[in-house]
Amino acid sequence: MTFTIREDGFACVLAGREVLRSAPYAPAFAIARGAPSVEMVRGNFAISDAPTDRVELGFARPEGEDLLLSASDGSEPMLRLSLQHDALTVTTLTPGFDRVWVDLAANADEHIWGGGEQMSYLNLSGRRFPIWTSEPGVGRDKSTELTRLMDQNGMAGGDYWWTNYPQPTFLTSTLWACHLGSSAYSVLDFTDAARHRIEVWEGAFTLEFFSADDLPTLVGALSSRFGRQPALPDWAIGGAIVGLKEGEASFARLEKIIEAGAQVSGLWCEDWIGIRQTSFGRRLFWDWSWNEPRYPDLPARIAALAEKGIRFLGYVNPYLANDGKQYAEAEALGYLALQQDSDAVYLVDFGEFDCGVVDFTNPAAMDWFAERVIGKEMLDFGLSGWMADFGEYLPVDLRLHDGSDPMLMHNRWPVLWAEANARAVASRGKTGEAVFFMRAGFSGVQAHCPLLWAGDQSVDFTRHDGINTVITAALSAGLVGNAYSHSDVGGYTSLHGNVRTADLIMRWCELGAFSPVMRSHEGNRPDDNLQIDSSPELLNAFASMSRVHKALAPYVRHLSDEAVVTGLPVQRPLFLHYFDPALFCVQDQYLCGADMLVAPIVEADATQREVILPGDTPWRHLWTGEDFAPGTHTIAAPYGEPPVFFLPDSKFAPLFATIRESK
Repeated sequence: MTFTIREDGFACVLAGREVLRSAPYAPAFAIARGAPSVEMVRGNFAISDAPTDRVELGFARPEGEDLLLSASDGSEPMLRLSLQHDALTVTTLTPGFDRVWVDLAANADEHIWGGGEQMSYLNLSGRRFPIWTSEPGVGRDKSTELTRLMDQNGMAGGDYWWTNYPQPTFLTSTLWACHLGSSAYSVLDFTDAARHRIEVWEGAFTLEFFSADDLPTLVGALSSRFGRQPALPDWAIGGAIVGLKEGEASFARLEKIIEAGAQVSGLWCEDWIGIRQTSFGRRLFWDWSWNEPRYPDLPARIAALAEKGIRFLGYVNPYLANDGKQYAEAEALGYLALQQDSDAVYLVDFGEFDCGVVDFTNPAAMDWFAERVIGKEMLDFGLSGWMADFGEYLPVDLRLHDGSDPMLMHNRWPVLWAEANARAVASRGKTGEAVFFMRAGFSGVQAHCPLLWAGDQSVDFTRHDGINTVITAALSAGLVGNAYSHSDVGGYTSLHGNVRTADLIMRWCELGAFSPVMRSHEGNRPDDNLQIDSSPELLNAFASMSRVHKALAPYVRHLSDEAVVTGLPVQRPLFLHYFDPALFCVQDQYLCGADMLVAPIVEADATQREVILPGDTPWRHLWTGEDFAPGTHTIAAPYGEPPVFFLPDSKFAPLFATIRESK
């Protein structure tokens, strides 16, 4: 990457392509003094800014190999630009100026992807995306009654850009990518076809640029930059992980599920640490050790499951309930974040109970949580995996051990949380064997977290918060270095009378079967909602799809091993291998590897759907063996047979042909 100086300004050129151009009449940089307002209610944020003294910097002069930018010709420089390899370092020179806007070059017909794990839109073009990890909201659509009700209750309705896992990284259809090297609040703004604007709430940061001759190579480069996950272990992909939270009764229920013919590789009991009932639903007691009254003889149960080839999984998050034993231990050791104006522990309201924040900026606290909690209480106890929940709630008005600004640490918190989990797993020599899954993330989480899950979708088919959003989540996250994603089969959030239907559960079972990991969840209100074993029909549907998932395991093993080498995700947008502008916005179907295409049913009571078959060679229907020419087709979709196709010349074609018998 180089600077090109011109009579009317300058440009940054990457592999022969202008990615930034600036002139006095069209400055690419502006700065200002920020005046932020941040309000948090249980992980939901209202953030605004009232910047002052905004200055556009249209004049540049060289200083050595750097450029100095100023507001007028000959005036005092206010910004420094430095190039090193393919990274542009931006530094404000005037004290107090901590807002920077950068305009990158854009083409009118350019398409944009990335942004971390986006739920609503795979193609980011035409919209702006604030980068701030938070609860994703319930409803996420201001036109719906559910969103309105949730907004009234703790600002919890959300919007299309709200996500547990944002990342200031984007790729373009002209085959370059940009990553913002800052953890500050930022905005990726693609509302103007003439530029890509990045707003950064920090006065010093880097912009890293990547280019390639094709999209798979570009995706692989981003994966290398952020760190690749290990291959998934055989047990995680070789059957369904059944999520139950009914204490000791969970084991009898599991036996009936297995007797119905389900292929089960794991039992996930998030309530292994006990229950705390709240108005939101059946929640957990946030003290991370075995709750013996709820699960008597659990060590023996875990051993018995292991003899059957079934792993036991649990739950943990980075907060400690202030009425638990581990909170008292952490407080005594000085491992909890403090209030800004006193040495009192900062407590976070999680909805009818309060928690302390384990301060991961303190190396001793990080070590304590990794060893004392995850290592001894979980791994040594016999857990093979767990949901590593939350990570988005770091308040911006607490005091951290290392003195860092919480506004800059907030987005990094999920990465530190992932590191704590990965460190514990590595300490027991179980990297690539024990699997934890996270919903929260930010740049760099890829190097630590082996598996994403798409968070707490509503138990419905709604456009911005239903089953379809988990596809968008997997595809967007996969483009920025996350090889594996999955979701709660059945969805999670049930509020204001919104409950699961049998239709939803059966369709989600189908989607889960064609995901890298298939895992069910009982949701926040299990007693109000249908479960996978609520009726013979539902149990048969789950069992059938678990057998399909099991049969697909050799192919998923191939894709997982491929991800380690190439960085390509298991679930891929069609345009990753078929670079056709007509496919750039397709987000309701995906390629599973290069050889299989999955078009899940994501509308209520649908018995068919339109499917796009890309390329110029036929695709074979998984369930009938019929070949279809490339193009758009209306495909029947009875329960248990979602539209799935494969390439007849794939080396896995014989395996695919056996799947229809497995169900």
